[in-house]
Amino acid sequence: MIEQQKVLFSLLPAQNGYLIGLATLNKPKALNALDQDMIDLLNPQLQAWQADPKICMVVLDSQLDKALCAGGDVVAMHHAMAANHSGQAPAALQHFFTTEYQLDYLIHTFTKPFLVWGNGIVMGGGLGLMSGASHRIVTETSRIAMPEISIGLYPDVGGSYFLNKMPAGCGLFLGLTGASINAADALYCHLADFVIPHACKAEFLEKLQTVDWQAQQQANHELLDTLCDGFEDTNILPSANLVNYVSLCDSLASCTDVVNAQQLILAQHEVQDPWLDKAQKTLQAGSNITKHLVFEQLARGADLPLAECFKMELVMSCHCGTVGEFQEGVRALLVDKDNLPKWLYTEPATVPKHTVDGFFMSPWSPEQHPLALLGQA
Repeated sequence: MIEQQKVLFSLLPAQNGYLIGLATLNKPKALNALDQDMIDLLNPQLQAWQADPKICMVVLDSQLDKALCAGGDVVAMHHAMAANHSGQAPAALQHFFTTEYQLDYLIHTFTKPFLVWGNGIVMGGGLGLMSGASHRIVTETSRIAMPEISIGLYPDVGGSYFLNKMPAGCGLFLGLTGASINAADALYCHLADFVIPHACKAEFLEKLQTVDWQAQQQANHELLDTLCDGFEDTNILPSANLVNYVSLCDSLASCTDVVNAQQLILAQHEVQDPWLDKAQKTLQAGSNITKHLVFEQLARGADLPLAECFKMELVMSCHCGTVGEFQEGVRALLVDKDNLPKWLYTEPATVPKHTVDGFFMSPWSPEQHPLALLGQA
């Protein structure tokens, strides 16, 4: 095994002379919060495995039982923003988002089966790693969210793309409320493909080594489908939450602005539901700039190809590094931990249109964009 401090890489022997690439996140104290070191390890190794004809598939998992990945290392970004007085996004922040999105795009477009074992906490940047995999496993403890509204960011890592692939209005609801969803919800909103008990993981990895792997990738995808089907156990699914609000989400899909969307969500009081109550409180307390960014990114991303979504998000993320809302949100939640963010605007209705539009104005020409080559052969 080639051990690195924060990501462990190993090769599992498989049938017909093939090998399975296993990448294991290993940053336990931070629940595998994705940092630059981890990205710099994963990107070249996954590219090498994709190019290696001996590798039949890749598995991404965690050393922890508690989490796959709790998000990106936003505390490091906070420190970079706090030390920056240039008026532009800190170079470290731009580099982080650029390489993170390259990694996420690589997983989305990986030419071989790519399986992510999404046990425990899968949030923010962790969902960026999981959402693009060809085979996304959830378990009885999976807890998935895009909670950026609480830190003044927005659902990036491809959220402009995968939130738009959900049933009508679900992506907008999850982006605005940061609501945490379970395995049943994840299957419903197309963020997962199979539910398998976490206790079966070791046996599952052993069975992967006995699959009759082929040279044709489509055949390998189908072989992996069959294996996952054999381990799937829907009896472990917790009670779904999101599916109970189909009518609300349908109505959200018809909203023409974020002010109306917020009013619609906060007006839901027909039933006493702790899950909805928490979602409403998170929405109410969240960044009012973020609310507009969520609404706008989904509107603009609805018809964009994946690569263009990531290019748009890099522009947005770099602006988040200069406006101050993101820095303040991380300070309040994770640095000083006073939970009293001083948002720039007190209500979504008071956020000027030009402020929102500014987040989508690229500082680069198309040729100079750091992700200009994304999506090109």
